[in-house]
Amino acid sequence: MSATLAQLERKLGYTFKDQELMLLALTHRSYAGRNNERLEFLGDAILNFVAGEALFERFPQAREGQLSRLRARLVKGETLARLARGFDLGDYLRLGSGELKSGGFRRESILADALEALIGAIYQDADMQTARERVLAWLTDEFDGLTLVDTNKDPKTRLQEFLQSRSCDLPRYEVVDIQGEPHCRTFFVECEVVLLNNKSRGQGVSRRIAEQVAAAAALIALGVENGND
Repeated sequence: MSATLAQLERKLGYTFKDQELMLLALTHRSYAGRNNERLEFLGDAILNFVAGEALFERFPQAREGQLSRLRARLVKGETLARLARGFDLGDYLRLGSGELKSGGFRRESILADALEALIGAIYQDADMQTARERVLAWLTDEFDGLTLVDTNKDPKTRLQEFLQSRSCDLPRYEVVDIQGEPHCRTFFVECEVVLLNNKSRGQGVSRRIAEQVAAAAALIALGVENGND
């Protein structure tokens, strides 16, 4: 094993028995040959389970919607990419020439996918308990910053994060009507969510406010929030 990969192992807190698994987890699809997409799929499933299990135990009074929102914060690409940067993961990725030239080693999605692939690789190389221990260790600071009270995120953001946590398409917003004089208009918006049969609706003095109201209605219809969160 090269010294650089040994350095990465120290940062991850895990030493691979099968070095090829580690290399595969670091191989983007732009690189020739096999890539990390299958390991990413596996790692994503493990990450969601481990995060969900930990939240279930940490917040015994939390409702399903609250747990889903917290898990979405833990497993979103932004969080994973930040962790990956902490490991300097971009320095170890195997990328095709095009991705190298375009700065793929800094791209959030590529970093997040590679971290998920490493989770899958650790599971394959060892066992579920080892993968769980690594995930929880990496997410320690993220867990410490969680609270059931989240007033910083608007309904559109919460809806987006919830759908991303379920690997669903993002919501679609459409202005269906505008009423009133130019100086005093009311916007009517519909929000289409793949998990709902009916579109949610919202209205407000601006398109942005109407979309927020429609997103809040979608969250209630999904059972994520009850209107009193």
